[in-house]
Amino acid sequence: MSTRDSYAPPATSGDRSYQQSAATATMHYLCAECGVKVGINKGEPIRCKECGHRILYKQRTRRMVQFEAR
Repeated sequence: MSTRDSYAPPATSGDRSYQQSAATATMHYLCAECGVKVGINKGEPIRCKECGHRILYKQRTRRMVQFEAR
């Protein structure tokens, strides 16, 4: 086993959000055909569970994103 395989990131109080997001790997997308919110786990096929459509849009973040322009 190499040192790269045995590395574990340090757990601090600030890393709780990272640990929770890694434990719950469900991502939510919007179906392009029927507009239903679809939850997909890692390894699942990219397909709407309601209509079977294969085009899904990633939802926009609720966090404010600000860019600095010159």
